[in-house]
Amino acid sequence: MEDYFKIGIITSSHGVRGEMKVYPTTDDARRFKKLKQVFVETKEGFKVFEVESARVSDKVLLKLKGIDTPEEVVKYRQRGIFVDRKNAVRLSKDEYFIADLIGIKVICDDGSELGTLKEVMPTGANDVYVVSMNDGKEVLIPAIKDCILDVDVEEGCMKVHLLDGLLD
Repeated sequence: MEDYFKIGIITSSHGVRGEMKVYPTTDDARRFKKLKQVFVETKEGFKVFEVESARVSDKVLLKLKGIDTPEEVVKYRQRGIFVDRKNAVRLSKDEYFIADLIGIKVICDDGSELGTLKEVMPTGANDVYVVSMNDGKEVLIPAIKDCILDVDVEEGCMKVHLLDGLLD
């Protein structure tokens, strides 16, 4: 399981006091307002910053403690902003972090191994799981209760039921 989740990417500075524009990669950008600390990706690894302030409109304007000039913001341009698992959003029952699903083994309800979950494609109604099958092909499985029978992130396994026509 992943320990850190990317919630945004620093795009540029804003103003003269070290505020930064952030492109959110999270479902709900308003979560930035509640953050106390974030981890910024650097060449050496993660650097921890305390959040001074966050404003959300069509973009996120973020001020991190210790970054006080536009020149300091530029050092982190195009770097990811992460939160650790304990500060991640709370999930409801049957909700999972995409980062935890990628790479898990997918097994059919008849016990046969189908392959590995490669990608999650968000759509309007429900997500679609892209499974790389053992024969090298891919199958798209809708993330609905009729198809996804069980997910065990800790064991790294998902049990699915393939509706008629999915493998055609």
